[in-house]
Amino acid sequence: MIAVDTNLLVYAHREDAAWHDKACACIKQQAEGVAPWAIPWPCIHEFFAIVTHPRIYSPPTPADRAVEQVDAWRESPSLVMLGEAQDYWPHLRALILNGRIAGPMVHDARIAALCIQHGVQEIWTADRDFGRFSGILANNPLL
Repeated sequence: MIAVDTNLLVYAHREDAAWHDKACACIKQQAEGVAPWAIPWPCIHEFFAIVTHPRIYSPPTPADRAVEQVDAWRESPSLVMLGEAQDYWPHLRALILNGRIAGPMVHDARIAALCIQHGVQEIWTADRDFGRFSGILANNPLL
């Protein structure tokens, strides 16, 4: 299963993003495919925070439009939303200790731990920091 990181979601949504067309095609490929694909819940939270932030985008995406976008992705019958379950902590703990993670990197470790917990083998991301986490392959499909 492939998971999609926040940056691809933002680029696919924001038509003014430099990588919009490529990211949109990547998300469409997953959403219209039959193979399961995933979005970690923290990526949805971060997506909403980024696209609606007036200091990041001018104009920002209106909240109702951002909600509609998330609803549209969730309509994909093959989408799996990833959240913490009982065995989440050992995965996060291992990533934090093995990768010497601290500060803002904890957010990425959280996403990686969710993916590993749910059996995701690959995360599509433009964030090179995911290469620090063993147990999941980070791939940038935009390049």
